[in-house]
Amino acid sequence: MGRLEEGSVDLAFADPPFNIGYQYDSYHDKLESEKYLAWSRDWTAQVVRVLKPSGTFWLAIGDDYAAELKVMLQQEHGLTCRSWVVWYYTFGVNCTQKFSRSHTHLFHMVKDPEAFTFNDEVIRVPSARQLVYGDKRANPKGRLPDDTWILRPQDLPDGFQPDQDTWYFPRVCGTFKERTGWHGCQMPEQLLGRVIRTSSNAGELVLDPFAGSGTTLAVAKKLGRKYLGYEISEQYCQYAKGRLAKIRPGDPLEGAAEPLASAPTTANGRRLDQVDPKKQTTRKTTGKTTRQKRILAE
Repeated sequence: MGRLEEGSVDLAFADPPFNIGYQYDSYHDKLESEKYLAWSRDWTAQVVRVLKPSGTFWLAIGDDYAAELKVMLQQEHGLTCRSWVVWYYTFGVNCTQKFSRSHTHLFHMVKDPEAFTFNDEVIRVPSARQLVYGDKRANPKGRLPDDTWILRPQDLPDGFQPDQDTWYFPRVCGTFKERTGWHGCQMPEQLLGRVIRTSSNAGELVLDPFAGSGTTLAVAKKLGRKYLGYEISEQYCQYAKGRLAKIRPGDPLEGAAEPLASAPTTANGRRLDQVDPKKQTTRKTTGKTTRQKRILAE
């Protein structure tokens, strides 16, 4: 990044190693705390340098260093945090002596809090007044999403087996259709789509300092942006290039854009009184049938 012209990037998205011991293709993600923070200070300084005065920086980071990096970006690099988004999932890292890790932090940072790109009209979602209450006062354009982002099985139906009952899903897991199969830490395209649509415009430059599986670059290309990424692994780099070669601007993103809109309405659902009793098997211990419990879960 040191060779890039100052003020040349419109949007940067970074999903760096979290320093939690993950073994990448050519990098073991475990440094002493001070070394990790010093390294983070170096690369984030370069991101800030290459951003345009109106540029935006999104950082994905885990719990372990979220506080330190947020303070670093604000106090040392002079950025302003517009949103602190939490990406929520329940199929996360299993823990034995603490609550299981089920979220990632997404810091939405800008150089100038008075002049930055925020295309709210392209990411609006249906409101409760539209979906639930049928309220005529509802804004037909919807509302801005909350700052907690969720993915569910019904939003990626090709990625789930019929007997699975996990209702909120994390990252791009092994069963997901969009999984590349050669990178262990892959962001969903729809998550990157929301970031890129919101914080950049067609034809602008999107930078990813940790390209990995190439999802940021792939989504940027699909959405008509210019893109630039760095990757330390030669293998990942070659795979990402192959992935990009198959993409054309305008190609659809993988997954559903908005979980609420993709869920079936109550009117189209099934009620317990519509179930054929001949197909039920009673469980005396709960007073509910197996079929009833399955419908409640669905």
